[in-house]
Amino acid sequence: MKNSPEVCRTLVVVTGPTASGKTDLAISIARHFACDIISADSRQIYRDIPIGTAAPSPGERRRAVHHFVGFLGLEEYYSAARFESDVMALLPSMWEKSSVAVMCGGSMMYVDAVVRGIDDMPAVDDSTRAYVAALYRDHGLDGICAQLEIVDPHYYARVDRRNPRRLLHALEVSLQAGRPYSSFCTGEARQRDFRVVKLAIDYPREQLFGRINSRVERMMDAGFVEEARAAFAVAGNANSLNTVGYKELKKYIDGEWDLATAVARIAKNTRVYAKKQLTWLRRDNDVHWLDPSADLFPQALAVIKKISDCD
Repeated sequence: MKNSPEVCRTLVVVTGPTASGKTDLAISIARHFACDIISADSRQIYRDIPIGTAAPSPGERRRAVHHFVGFLGLEEYYSAARFESDVMALLPSMWEKSSVAVMCGGSMMYVDAVVRGIDDMPAVDDSTRAYVAALYRDHGLDGICAQLEIVDPHYYARVDRRNPRRLLHALEVSLQAGRPYSSFCTGEARQRDFRVVKLAIDYPREQLFGRINSRVERMMDAGFVEEARAAFAVAGNANSLNTVGYKELKKYIDGEWDLATAVARIAKNTRVYAKKQLTWLRRDNDVHWLDPSADLFPQALAVIKKISDCD
C-alpha cells in the first residue's frame, strides 16, 4: 500500500507478553499492507542466540522483512535511546514503501522509546562504562546500589533494584554527567509525525502460561543448551546473555543445577517476566486487546482502520 496524501502514516505496534503470538500477527499485518517489520526486542538484536530469544525464523523473515534482528555481536552495547534514534532514521524509507509500518516486540522500553521518545541523556564514554561494569563484576548489585544511592537518591528510591540494566545505566549517566540521572527524566512525550496503533493479544493467564511452558520445551528440543554453551564460550558475562533462559542454563553449564532444574526455572522465570509485561501494558490505556478465541487478523484490521483510516 503506497503513500498518498489522503492516508496517514501509521505505526502499528504489535506488543504483549512473551509467547502470546506477536510474530504471526505482525507478519499477517505487514503482508496485508506490503510493509516491513521493526523488531522491538532488546535481545533479538543480537546474533547467534535465535533460539533463546525466540527470534523470527528464516521462514518468517522471508514472509516479511524484519529490521533490528541479529545485527549486533553479543558483546556490543545497545540501548533504548539508540533504538529510538535508529528507528526514527529508518522510518522515512519505510514510509516510501507503505503508509503503514509494523513494530513487533515485548521490550516495553524499546516500544516506548519510539512511541513516546526518550529523554535526552549524555553519551556515556567507554571509561565510565568500564568502571561501572567492573564495579558490577566485583561487587554485584549491592555495589551498584550503594553508589547509585549516593549520586541519585531520588531515582534509587523508586527504581526496581532487581533490574541490573536500569541500575547500571542510571549510575553510568550520573557519573558521566556529574548530576543525577533523575534530573534528565522529564517524562514528557515527544511529538511524532505518525499515528500509533497498539495491539496486544489477551490470552487468559493460565493459557498464556501453558504457551510459555510449551515454548520452553520447543526451545530445548531445538538445541537451546548448545546455543547457550557456544554463546557463553564467546561472550562470557556479556550483558546480552544476562537474561531469562541463558542465566538459568549458565548454572547448568557450570554444574550448579541439573538440566531439569534449569528448564523448570526457565519456565518459571519466563512466566514472571510475562506478568511484568502484563502489568506494564495494563497501565496503558492506548493498548487495544484482541480476543484470541476469535480470528485475530480481522480484529486487528478493524482497529487499524478505525484509528488511521488505512484500508
